[in-house]
Amino acid sequence: MAAEPPTAVSEAHRHLHLTQRTYALVLAGGRGSRLRQLTDWRAKPGVPFAGKLKIIDFPLSNCVNSGIRRIGVLTQYKAQSLIRHIERGWGFLEVTLGEYIDVVPAQQRVDEHWYSGTANAVYQNLDLLGEARPEHVLVLAGDHVYKMDYAVMLADHVASGAELTVAGVEVPVERARDFGVMQVDAQRRVLAFEEKPARPEPLPGRPGKALASMGIYVFNAKFLVDELIRDAHDAGSSHDFGHDLIPHVVARHPVHAHRFEDSCVCQPGARPYWRDVGTVDSYWEANLDLTQVVPELDLYDEHWPILSLQRQLPPAKFVFDDPGRRGVAVDSLVSSGCIVSGATVRRSILFSKVRVGDRSLVEESVVLPGVNIGADVVIRRAVVDKRCLIADGSQIGVDLAADRERFHVTERGIVLVTPEMLGQSVHTVY
Repeated sequence: MAAEPPTAVSEAHRHLHLTQRTYALVLAGGRGSRLRQLTDWRAKPGVPFAGKLKIIDFPLSNCVNSGIRRIGVLTQYKAQSLIRHIERGWGFLEVTLGEYIDVVPAQQRVDEHWYSGTANAVYQNLDLLGEARPEHVLVLAGDHVYKMDYAVMLADHVASGAELTVAGVEVPVERARDFGVMQVDAQRRVLAFEEKPARPEPLPGRPGKALASMGIYVFNAKFLVDELIRDAHDAGSSHDFGHDLIPHVVARHPVHAHRFEDSCVCQPGARPYWRDVGTVDSYWEANLDLTQVVPELDLYDEHWPILSLQRQLPPAKFVFDDPGRRGVAVDSLVSSGCIVSGATVRRSILFSKVRVGDRSLVEESVVLPGVNIGADVVIRRAVVDKRCLIADGSQIGVDLAADRERFHVTERGIVLVTPEMLGQSVHTVY
């Protein structure tokens, strides 16, 4: 008797069963030096994003929404604010049902060395896998912005029969040199993998596009453990997934490439949205993307919420309605606790508890929590770090030559302002 085709309900149960047998490891220990002074006092995954979130909230929300609720977050660099954020904002999982997020600082468990690479970070925490005893391990970068159903990727991995599946996204060839680049055949078996190649190989028949690794991997658990032990004993390895372990596996074992467009959570017909916000320019751009009338990254989707620690603050407030002194915000995100007092905000994001004084103008800027902007200030195309005090009459982003003498100005002309640059104390909670 022929087997009946799977129903939508049976498919959902199959995906749920896979997620329950999966353990997620989020790599959140990187410094993110290309974000310049934004990561002087915080780890890159702990950088604020989108008005009320932190970057780490995206992979964690994707895990929880996908049904993966056994998660380890591996930290190392200046992780205190990140640890506090996860402990206070992600404590809603039900431990009695086997749900948890373990925040794991670097502990020198194997020897006297700290993490020497992404693969080494997981190798030093193999005890977590021994305790969880998963069938599959989902390895994630903690510093990318996207919405993805990992259950779909897990099902694709199992169906492929591969030991390892790598999620891939198409990017312009000129940008691909910043990522691991894959070559695949018609069945999406990975034929070659090169980390940050000087000359990325385009996709066949698509000369302007390359297939970039998203830093998202699904391993069969036993295979991962064996490969990490092998790599740890390889004196010639830098113990990094992209540089060492994955190219080694691709040359010797079946590796599958998962298409992000198959598991991306987005509106019908919308382009898959994934951003590595690794530079000040890309961080500014990804935030400003959210001010569009219909942004590609939908934060208002109740079916796939991006969860986070939400502070109890009063509503945003806009005051004064006089000519030349009118409190307004247009095409902007304004968070709780903000007061726009007789000022104009255009195409910008104001994080919580920002104050904007009389007759000031903020345009195309990202203003982090607790910033106080005085009266008669002009800020254009800038990223203003947490708790900066901007004096009355200041101009930022108006004269880039003058800005370069005090602040950091990027290649695209985005001005990064921090308390240190303003001569203010940085002894504050980040």
